[in-house]
Amino acid sequence: MGNKKQNVGLVREIITMAKTNIRDYMMYITLVCIMLFFAIQTDGGFLQARNITNLINQAGYVAVMAIGMTVILIIVHIDLSVGYVAGFCGAVAAILMTKYNVNEWIAILIVLGLGLLIGLYQGLLVTKVGVPAFVTTLAGMFIFRGLLNLSLQKTGTIIIPNKGFNALSNGFIPDLPIDVGFHMVTMIIAVVLVGILIFTQTKNRKNKLKYDFEVPSTPIFVFKLVAMSAIILGIMWVLASNQGVPWTAVIVGVVLVVYNYMLNKTKLGRAIYGIGGNAQAAELSGINVKRVTLFAFCSVSVMAALGGVLYTSRLQSATPTAGTAFEMDAIASSYIGGVAVSGGVGRVTNTIIGALVIMSLTNGMNLMGIDISYQYMVKGIIFIIAVAFDVRTRKK
Repeated sequence: MGNKKQNVGLVREIITMAKTNIRDYMMYITLVCIMLFFAIQTDGGFLQARNITNLINQAGYVAVMAIGMTVILIIVHIDLSVGYVAGFCGAVAAILMTKYNVNEWIAILIVLGLGLLIGLYQGLLVTKVGVPAFVTTLAGMFIFRGLLNLSLQKTGTIIIPNKGFNALSNGFIPDLPIDVGFHMVTMIIAVVLVGILIFTQTKNRKNKLKYDFEVPSTPIFVFKLVAMSAIILGIMWVLASNQGVPWTAVIVGVVLVVYNYMLNKTKLGRAIYGIGGNAQAAELSGINVKRVTLFAFCSVSVMAALGGVLYTSRLQSATPTAGTAFEMDAIASSYIGGVAVSGGVGRVTNTIIGALVIMSLTNGMNLMGIDISYQYMVKGIIFIIAVAFDVRTRKK
């Protein structure tokens, strides 16, 4: 009898958790459904190790741009210029390395500095001059598209011979000099990640219990940990069976950790959420809204520059078409990841899932040979469904 009551209680708890966290869970469910659909349609080709690696490398530039976009959308602004900022910065990096023989790492630092200056310019227009962000960045889209075309006008596509630069989006972390049939370092990383997950989740649970916050029951908590650990180990095993973890994943992971810490553990992060919730109230509480807004514009432009570096590295060349519709993928990834249209809500961890949703659609439809026209239509439909679902659930 006691076991029966306990089981009923667990079922009710699961249902309550599902209803309460439906917005967060839905994007994961969507990603799993998309992956399963394409796995079936491609006879398992979508889930092969080589394609998963390819998907990670494809999603890298979108993911870092979407992380920057998330911050600016939280404070209820937008940046439409990030696509061509990325394309232009990628072209500048290529010119520096090929024409002026600048070391690739110095070139990358210069390009990131250029992204910071672009963000400073657009942020000052918004915060000091008072030009709306939509107008400022729309103008920036035209300006940087023109600069991209101008910079490659004489040379056309620039092929980049620098191996270190090209390895950023095409290389893998090195393995130990031991042949065991799989990438050992990748599995070591997997075990470390699982250990960190268990430690942090357990610590957070203890802290919540200490201050009498509501937490899931022990069986639900354990099941969640086991499920998340299994997913991490499964993905890493797939990568280990190929060539290991791509450098793209490492770069995105570092950016994700930095932004996640900034948003959740610092005064700046609390200020960003406060401004997104109510800018006037945030100003009255002592937050320098203009300074935080300026930071957000600098941040998104630096991430656009990094996205341009990753994209150029992946192609191993700079092209005049680079940057086309990048901003759409970044914005869609953020909203699919749960950023509220009204601002004040959003997580960079969920934004990564949104980027994977967008790029999984692109990757899967490419494998199926679906025309690009239909691809845009499908992504548009998924985007509007995600935003409509978010709006409806928030009202409830």
